[in-house]
Amino acid sequence: MDKQKKYLLSEKEIPTQWYNIQADMPNPMLPPLHPGTKQPVGPDDLAPLFPMELIKQEVSKDRWIDIPEEVRNVYKEWRSTPMVRAYGLEKLLDTPAKIYYKYEGVSPAGSHKPNTAVAQAYYNMKEGVKKITTETGAGQWGSALAYACQKFGIDLEVFMVKISYNQKPYRKLLMNTWGAQVFSSPTDLTDSGKKILAEDPNSPGSLGIAISEAVERAAKDPAAKYSLGSVLNHVLLHQSVIGLEALKQMEMAGDFPDIVIAPLGGGSNFAGLSFPFVHEKIKNGKNIRCMAVEPASCPKLTKGEFRYDFGDTVGLTPLIPMFTLGHTFVPAPIHAGGLRYHGASALVSQLLKDNLVEALAVQQLECFDAGVKFAKAEGILPAPEATHGIAAVIREANKAKEEGKSKTILFNLCGHGHFDMSSYQDYFDGKLQDHHFTDEELHSGLNNLNTPKI
Repeated sequence: MDKQKKYLLSEKEIPTQWYNIQADMPNPMLPPLHPGTKQPVGPDDLAPLFPMELIKQEVSKDRWIDIPEEVRNVYKEWRSTPMVRAYGLEKLLDTPAKIYYKYEGVSPAGSHKPNTAVAQAYYNMKEGVKKITTETGAGQWGSALAYACQKFGIDLEVFMVKISYNQKPYRKLLMNTWGAQVFSSPTDLTDSGKKILAEDPNSPGSLGIAISEAVERAAKDPAAKYSLGSVLNHVLLHQSVIGLEALKQMEMAGDFPDIVIAPLGGGSNFAGLSFPFVHEKIKNGKNIRCMAVEPASCPKLTKGEFRYDFGDTVGLTPLIPMFTLGHTFVPAPIHAGGLRYHGASALVSQLLKDNLVEALAVQQLECFDAGVKFAKAEGILPAPEATHGIAAVIREANKAKEEGKSKTILFNLCGHGHFDMSSYQDYFDGKLQDHHFTDEELHSGLNNLNTPKI
């Protein structure tokens, strides 16, 4: 048996191009629509929020897009990230399955998020932008963008979802250390925040609300641009470095995955690992399953509807064709704050609709149990978001044992949980509960939509 555990690429092997799945999709995603006119958005509609190079990437159909050398040089601070054979987890589960994980927690911010944060900060800097506004759920994205902005001399304002702001104070302090201002969202700094607080003074916040606040803040400031950590096409494009490296590392291991698994909040984590493998499925006929794992308390892929919806709560963003629970939906305050988003990326949604990827929803307690098992077996404490992928891996590994069949599983360990110890404390103290999603919750958001199903 090959007992090598860790696979790393040389500096020269770090990708020089991002992969754009729009070039290979059998059915292209539908265009985003202007929130006012309901017509397809153009570059001029997006220019107040994003630098032009990112707008070009958003709509590009080119399969490969060059990574600027300045971005690649920053990537080299932590890339390539290791792909690791999880022998300890295999032994713990007594499974014939071979399990590999791509570990993105070695980045300065402790997650996969800097892959796009560095690129976005770079393109904003090149256009002369001095200030960026953004949102963050669990704080992974806010931390990554704070790190990236200080690299390129840009000021940053972060609207952090209130429940995570309270649960994860060290993420806020990390952002502050890198020079960012952090606000607990909803705030009274924006009309969007004031509207939400008037309706519910005790609102726990949501990614949709925080996006509304950050977009409004940028739109009203001529010197500022807005940056999003997931969902949009250019974000998923930048994350493709994960899967491109993993393809090379699987080749080094003399193996190829039967199943690729990653958590999904908006889509960047899942897309980053899976899209280069979906390319292998579409173009080269590889028999591979790609599974997005979401919280059972926020099941947009497994229970939502595919229709046009706003990316934010108040309705300031373009209408995006996505699987959604409705932009007014406020998820239960689970500890996986980065997955508490009402919708999914248009690219992931279209691929799910076309049965090229699949989805699974998992309860919170199963996820934390999986995270503890992984920490005991492999020595790394996963972020609560990452435990969703691990829970699905354990299910698949147990199926392999029941069936007596070997299979190869690859998943994205998207970040460590060193700033999430209070979440694990609540789990060990028995304070966490599963949230059983109801039809009332489902209809509470969808009934407010006046857009047709697609």
